Amino acid sequence: MNTSDLLSYCMSKEGAEQRVHNDWKATQIQSDGVLFAMVHELEGRPVVSLKTSPALADLLRQQHADVFPSAHLNKSHWSTLYLDGDLKDSQIYYLVDASLQQALATKAASNH
Repeated sequence: MNTSDLLSYCMSKEGAEQRVHNDWKATQIQSDGVLFAMVHELEGRPVVSLKTSPALADLLRQQHADVFPSAHLNKSHWSTLYLDGDLKDSQIYYLVDASLQQALATKAASNH
């Protein structure tokens, strides 16, 4: 998968907005004011950071060498994965959707 395809998919989500985080040289994608994806480069390779449950994060990291804890975000919930790694595009799309749902659920829980 390439960065352009990933950004197009993220921006197709309802209410999606993107902004650049200059310090991290990253494009952050938010919905309803909540971050659900951060696209940047690591060691010259395209990556995306996505939110998951801690259990799913652990499982992904055990099964895929191309998935690891995020450097700038909560490491128990956020994983970074190489877009050009061993995960299939369909898996990455699923994880984007899961990240969006997790982020919105966290926001909803904090508003109650």
